[in-house]
Amino acid sequence: MQMAIFRSRTWLSRAFSSLPSNLLRVCVVGSGPAGFYTAEKMLKAHPKAEVDILDRLPTPFGLVRSGVAPDHPETKIVINQFTRVAKNDRCMFLGNVNLGLSVSLKELRDLYHVVVLAYGAESDRVLGVPGEVGLLFSSGGGDLEGIHSAREFVWWYNGHPDCRNLAPDLQTTDTAVILGQGNVALDVARILLRSTAELATTDIASHALGALEKSSIRKVYLVGRRGPVQAACTAKELREILGIKDLYINIQDVDLQKSPMDEEEMRTSRIQKRVYELLSKAATSSPVSPTTGQRELHFVFFRKPDRFLESEKRNGKVAAVHFEKTTLKVDSGRQVAVGTGEYEDIESGLVLKSIGYKSIPVDGLPFDQHRGELRPLIVVLCQEEWETT
Repeated sequence: MQMAIFRSRTWLSRAFSSLPSNLLRVCVVGSGPAGFYTAEKMLKAHPKAEVDILDRLPTPFGLVRSGVAPDHPETKIVINQFTRVAKNDRCMFLGNVNLGLSVSLKELRDLYHVVVLAYGAESDRVLGVPGEVGLLFSSGGGDLEGIHSAREFVWWYNGHPDCRNLAPDLQTTDTAVILGQGNVALDVARILLRSTAELATTDIASHALGALEKSSIRKVYLVGRRGPVQAACTAKELREILGIKDLYINIQDVDLQKSPMDEEEMRTSRIQKRVYELLSKAATSSPVSPTTGQRELHFVFFRKPDRFLESEKRNGKVAAVHFEKTTLKVDSGRQVAVGTGEYEDIESGLVLKSIGYKSIPVDGLPFDQHRGELRPLIVVLCQEEWETT
């Protein structure tokens, strides 16, 4: 992977007073795609602009580096474009700068004409069910061992420093349950199910490859609250996981039954229609049962997690997910999942939650605790009037 050569200069101690008065000083917090696209547009639109891109990590490129699956190298080609931006004489990347710790928002506003927050969401939404986030015991325990967010797992196999020591348990269980059916959930399932010989040709982190080579996971459940018409993945991602060699695919025929509202959704969404068609084709073309030793992918619809169940043999270890069956109900023109009062368990020693992300509050900016996001997500703070002439 090509790395940019970043210019070295003192940052906070720069003598701004000596710079021409018509320079536009811009700070972009976050060096992922949003940050670099913003920097690129600013540099093109304003010939007198100087852009500093800050990131709490020592390396740039954000989700392109830590969020894109290692077997998707074509997606990472955009790094070449970002590298050209970083090499611009009017642009500089500054790593190991943590907003709120290394520098405050107020200090940035004093130093720059414009501050753009484009650092994304670095935390996870929670389900709020027993067995998760302090809801295990009345005294306020913690997560059952074996439950992780998909973000943590993705960061782990991509070598993100925050999750280098995650150590997911891949050896004491043969089953993984993934909550969610979006593209990230499919990425995680694909990494668990693909052969390590194929993964070894990618840029997957060496510690993750070593762990996957010893993995006992042979069965993965992708579980969604709603039906196949509402699955949040794209056809491209779905087609890729369905195309894994020698993989048994299981989809219940009853889950593929469509309602009139489903038909309407498919008429108005080409993506939803194509996803449903791919799932239907996989269900009809798959054999009745897997062969001995064959890896399995089970798509489970109309289920929502009710609680995580603790192992009777290992205290504090997850053993299963207790699901409530759901049905779809129209609410404000949208089909939502509601519980039916019927329950079932799926045994698993590894659970990965792919249910969305949330941002981290920043001192000095309004934050929506319920939605877990800044208001708005990208904030431009103009310190003073600036003129190009």
